[in-house]
Amino acid sequence: MLFFGKKIEPIGLDIGSTYIKLVQLKGSDRHYQLVKYGMVPLPPEVIVEGAVMDSGRVVEAIKELLAKHKVKTKEAVISVSGSAVIIKRIAVTDMTDEELAESIKWEAEQYIPFSIDDVNIDFQKLGPGAMEGQADVLLVAVKKEKINDYVNIAKEAGLEPVVVDVDAFALENMYETNYDMGAGTVALLNIGASVMNINILKDGLSAFTRDITVGGNRYTDALQKDFGMTSEDAERVKRGEIVEGSDQEQIAGVVASVTEDIVAEVQRSFEFFRSTTGSDKVDQVLVSGGCTRVGNFTQVLSERLGMSVEIANPFQNIKVDAKKFGAALLETGAMAAVAVGLAVRRQGDR
Repeated sequence: MLFFGKKIEPIGLDIGSTYIKLVQLKGSDRHYQLVKYGMVPLPPEVIVEGAVMDSGRVVEAIKELLAKHKVKTKEAVISVSGSAVIIKRIAVTDMTDEELAESIKWEAEQYIPFSIDDVNIDFQKLGPGAMEGQADVLLVAVKKEKINDYVNIAKEAGLEPVVVDVDAFALENMYETNYDMGAGTVALLNIGASVMNINILKDGLSAFTRDITVGGNRYTDALQKDFGMTSEDAERVKRGEIVEGSDQEQIAGVVASVTEDIVAEVQRSFEFFRSTTGSDKVDQVLVSGGCTRVGNFTQVLSERLGMSVEIANPFQNIKVDAKKFGAALLETGAMAAVAVGLAVRRQGDR
């Protein structure tokens, strides 16, 4: 399966740990129109930190989503993230793409903490390296077991997965589709239920990527532990709803504490980016995912980072029928960043 391969005309299917999101677009080259959009919840513990615990329930949910939105297209782009994904920017001797394709496996061995036989590898040349005769290459390795799990789920749901992408790169595609890819440094954060994807772009190229196993489930776990809430009530609290019989002041304290923990992870990642790349400035922060729906999360993130933080709009530059999709996008649009990034994959674009 390709990570950087050709773009086709599929549905984008983001299989998360609490929701499965679906986006279908028509058009190409930054001129897209929304055709299908929807999401369906998954029961707790069906997918844990990206690992599939109950594939049957996931297949059922995908079938339900496809039927509800009358999706006819069988081709799908899916994605993976988490600890089974390794992304590194490396320097190699400058060579042709064909030569690099032959040698990348041996280049990769020194950077990958898994057996080279257990992973699928892809790469993308970014340009000349810092030293003469070198090239900068973005190396991607994903455990075959992880890819097979997600591919098999899609197939069992009646789909044909034509590309397996990586969440961090789907974010980049979403950004490129909806925003101006100019000079400067932009941090893309997608904070889902169990995994946070970070992709920091410098002058339009990916300079730093990281997946961290932290996300909105931290709120759910804390609320269940401290107040004995059901997962459904915990989700309502995260959306700002009041649960009858609960102490709002105590709940607010727990939510604020978890927010600080997640924000601290972002701060550490930014510090790591600065120390490993020599960059000292992030010009823009765009955040997506379910955590954007939690209280004052983006405000706290902005205060701790000392810069403005904007909630991403994955449909900003996409033609949308407001009567058909308006209400759904207003409520959940920021959760669809990865799905949009998958849905823009088109044939012939590497």
